[in-house]
Amino acid sequence: MNTTTKVIIGITLAAGAGAVAGMLMAPEKGSDLQKKLRENAKGWLTEFMALLNSAKELATETSVKGQASLPLETSENDPKR
Repeated sequence: MNTTTKVIIGITLAAGAGAVAGMLMAPEKGSDLQKKLRENAKGWLTEFMALLNSAKELATETSVKGQASLPLETSENDPKR
């Protein structure tokens, strides 16, 4: 995972934690608050999964590019020869 991905994940998680803390401090009825938390958690989970999928795709692309840029070398001791 590269630095950009880590920063994005950190910001997303911090925003989620801040939103939960704000809701817990708001003067609302418990059942209303629980409903709000459930709805928001589903949205955050969806966004987080999309972010993870993007990171996975980026990692795959980077790996393919990296492997393509490596020179192919054969060794005399290579058992595949």
